[in-house]
Amino acid sequence: MRKIVQFVKESHAELKKVIWPTREDVVSSVKVVLISVAIIAMALWLVDVVLLMGIRALF
Repeated sequence: MRKIVQFVKESHAELKKVIWPTREDVVSSVKVVLISVAIIAMALWLVDVVLLMGIRALF
């Protein structure tokens, strides 16, 4: 039981050291991720369309 209490105390102490991001930082990061995902999705869609057209042309 003593090890569990020590673990909780040490975890709490480490969490106090963390520099948490601001709301603006989080929103900015989310925007970057969403835009990146949209660009990659469009690129993959374009590759899919080109490959499909190529396959249809062959057969």
